[in-house]
Amino acid sequence: MKVFDFQRVGNAFFYSMKGLKKAFQNETACQQELIMLFVLTPVACFMGVSLVEKILLIASLLLVLIVEILNTAIEAIVDMVSPEPHPLAEYAKDLGSAAVFLSLLLGVLVWGGIVGYNYFIVKG
Repeated sequence: MKVFDFQRVGNAFFYSMKGLKKAFQNETACQQELIMLFVLTPVACFMGVSLVEKILLIASLLLVLIVEILNTAIEAIVDMVSPEPHPLAEYAKDLGSAAVFLSLLLGVLVWGGIVGYNYFIVKG
């Protein structure tokens, strides 16, 4: 048994990049969230906040994208196994959508809390 298999790691990386490419080419929500990540990451890096706060700001953006990709995967599988409308298919899609909503809400709370505290309360 190999401790570290370069072939397996290489394959995993290739499949991951393939999945990211498909998500960004085909999903409007992923495209919008990627733009948000590209715009707000430099903003977070240049803000006058602690390193931990910068990491939280960027992590909240990545979390939204992660949850959106998982939601897209759920929707694809549901569409494959249940092409006809079904209550459980609708339920699964609604739960995925709720997860995206909650990740967006968390992002707003993190950004609002850190920006609000550092720029309106402390420096206010």
